[in-house]
Amino acid sequence: MGRLSTHVLDTTSGRPAAGVVIELHRLAEGDRWQLVRRTETNADGRTDAPLLSASDFSIGTYMLSFHIGDYFRRQAVPTAEPPFLDIVPLRFTISEPDGHYHVPLLATPWSYATYRGS
Repeated sequence: MGRLSTHVLDTTSGRPAAGVVIELHRLAEGDRWQLVRRTETNADGRTDAPLLSASDFSIGTYMLSFHIGDYFRRQAVPTAEPPFLDIVPLRFTISEPDGHYHVPLLATPWSYATYRGS
């Protein structure tokens, strides 16, 4: 069975980013984005459960939206106002119905990186 997971690392502090709101959307017919899940990272910077698993997991185009601007405001990290990075969208495709897709975000107020992990 396939699954989708994520985590968020605050590379400014070198720690997991707790309390980051994450939205998962799936591209539906007519080029509309459909909200699949809205969650928040825990103290370890991860979600308490996979974002997709079992029957929810399917081939398609998805977008993770990380509300990183709100997180850095709460951390009192000096940023521009409005912030340079507010909501970071990551658009990706799932093509392996039995694959494990781990899509993390490593972020500062000024930059981010991602990759397909395991």
